[in-house]
Amino acid sequence: MTTAAEPPLAGHRLVLVPTPIGHLEDVTLRALEVLRGADVVAAEDTRRSRVLLAHHGVATPLVRLDAHTIPTRARGVLAAHRRVAYVTDAGTPGISDPGAELVRVALDLGVEVEVLPGPTAFVPALVLSGLPVHRFAFEGFLPRRGRERRQRLEQIAVRDHVSVLYESPGRLVASLRDLAAACGGHRRAAVARELTKRFESVRRGTLADLEAAFEAEPPRGEIVVVVGGADAPAARGEPVADDRGASGSPTRVAPRAPVDDATAASLARRAAAEGLWGRDLRALLEAAGVGRDRAYRLAVRFGRRAEAEGDVTMPGADG
Repeated sequence: MTTAAEPPLAGHRLVLVPTPIGHLEDVTLRALEVLRGADVVAAEDTRRSRVLLAHHGVATPLVRLDAHTIPTRARGVLAAHRRVAYVTDAGTPGISDPGAELVRVALDLGVEVEVLPGPTAFVPALVLSGLPVHRFAFEGFLPRRGRERRQRLEQIAVRDHVSVLYESPGRLVASLRDLAAACGGHRRAAVARELTKRFESVRRGTLADLEAAFEAEPPRGEIVVVVGGADAPAARGEPVADDRGASGSPTRVAPRAPVDDATAASLARRAAAEGLWGRDLRALLEAAGVGRDRAYRLAVRFGRRAEAEGDVTMPGADG
């Protein structure tokens, strides 16, 4: 009688260990026990992780495993050590970081995988937002540009519950602008930054207000954005009146706020400067409540040439 061969690394164990998102004392006793008992601690950034381990007197050797080295080094690390603890820069590994890829490698090799409970940034941000959070969708980081970004924004716009996403300081204003265009500037939201750290702050308001506030005072640190759900008609998928003046049913279903000519042109100019053009720019404008014909003319006006050379008015375009 034959038996199935054991996986290559049966008996080896990988433990994903959450680490503080800011305050070094926000680590569990069990996490410290696992870190001390591991053969090696694999870290996304050994320089940052060494600070945490030294603070708590953990002397376990460190090895770097980040997004660039996991494809080439992860199998070797898992094979060489029976007990591997993995930590990322902050929070729970596998949430918008390379931990998810490491888990897939470990499972392919037959390594047992365990995840400890612990800190993650989006949970306190959700609670601090003051928005209804009985249901929510986690978006991670939005795509930077193009069709995939537009589609994700449209999904957020019609969702009847809150959405939570991560963003970098340099891209926050652009993302708030795009969210306001897709959801309407009146949509309630919150921006939490530097959670658990000395300069923790949470700013609440409409997407339009938040965009203006952070454009005037550029943010620093790690950021979580929480966006409120759509209003009742959009949440149920019911038709929302558009501005074509036609008697038939509108072709798009999205929450919209009135957009005047100056606002529409300003939105198109800024979106083009962020690299959005053509059909994607037109779709973004329509989602913001700009009429189809006006959205088309603005998409023509603020094309690639406009992005490179400034505001170029073409025949037939809006003034």
